[in-house]
Amino acid sequence: MRKTIQINMPQIDEQEIEMVVKVLKSGLLTSLLGSGPMATQFEDAFAKFVKAKHAIAVNSGTAALHLALLAADVASGDEVILPSFTFVSTAETVVLAGAKPVFVDIDSTTYNIDPEKIEDAITAKTKAIMPVDLYGLSADMEAIKEIAQKHDLTVIEDAAQAHGALYRGKPPGNFADMACWSFYGSKNMTTGEGGMLTTNADEIAERVLCMRSHGEKKEYHSVMIGHNYRMPEIEAAIGNTQLRKLPTFVEKRRSNAKHLTERLAEINRLQLPTEPPDYKHSWYLYTVRLKEADTTERDRVVDRLRKRAIGAAVYYPTPIHLMPYYRKFGKYHLPETEKASQQVFSLPVHPGVTLEEIAYIADSVTQVLK
Repeated sequence: MRKTIQINMPQIDEQEIEMVVKVLKSGLLTSLLGSGPMATQFEDAFAKFVKAKHAIAVNSGTAALHLALLAADVASGDEVILPSFTFVSTAETVVLAGAKPVFVDIDSTTYNIDPEKIEDAITAKTKAIMPVDLYGLSADMEAIKEIAQKHDLTVIEDAAQAHGALYRGKPPGNFADMACWSFYGSKNMTTGEGGMLTTNADEIAERVLCMRSHGEKKEYHSVMIGHNYRMPEIEAAIGNTQLRKLPTFVEKRRSNAKHLTERLAEINRLQLPTEPPDYKHSWYLYTVRLKEADTTERDRVVDRLRKRAIGAAVYYPTPIHLMPYYRKFGKYHLPETEKASQQVFSLPVHPGVTLEEIAYIADSVTQVLK
């Protein structure tokens, strides 16, 4: 019986284990301000990797998004523009900050927020734009930055899925005021849980560092409202090791995606993912689209692939604006978002997938669609 090819799998070996043991033996598992030696080393290395002036380690990507909104002074009465076709945490943190999420439709090819739709959603209450680099492909950040500058808005880039991606030769965050990253177990690199906020602005970094640990600039002395969003030393130790491996991980994902695209190219019923000019896809997810399908047909294909031990998955079956809690923020006409949610599904291309397995995945998709 064939072992299931998982949609994503953390690539952990003895190096990560040794680093965790080193932290355990040190006795220093965390620090009151979140600035333990492992966390500080991880921040410095990650800032260098993404070419940012500041990197601040936190305990989840959601924490990074929440801190970014608070650092941008997003509060009650404000509105934040974002896509509905993404994981719920992007909208969730807007609500946690007291603001209203305003959903905008996506581009039908990249699945990222459509810059041409943003300006129509801007009102006097708009405070920020939160584009998402979905599936590992950057949003059109230069166009979004121009819109934001025109209307004096903060840009918070949700780069949770884009480790190793490039846009116009630069890593995510270089066209934004802040970028937020996740190191959840399925991501291109992981710390188990964990996240990072990157920025080139000194004032933002100072505020985020303070808010990360209960609003304290020094221990037991709060100067503003904060939270406990610190990254433990064990997570940072794993992150330091994973970051060194990340370029290799991304290149393997890119190679797997290339081979899978070549093998699926003749299937007319599929819209394959693309890499636009001046972009470098990090292939967190290899997402195809079953043309002219409805949810039932798409789900039937996914189920048949799973029965063949292929961990096909749907990201995301329910757009946020149609989720029960978020319906209260208004009715939205987002045809591209809703159509994509009914037709897309993702296939495994993580570094643990072999070329033999890529061939099996492609052959299985071909047979299922026949």
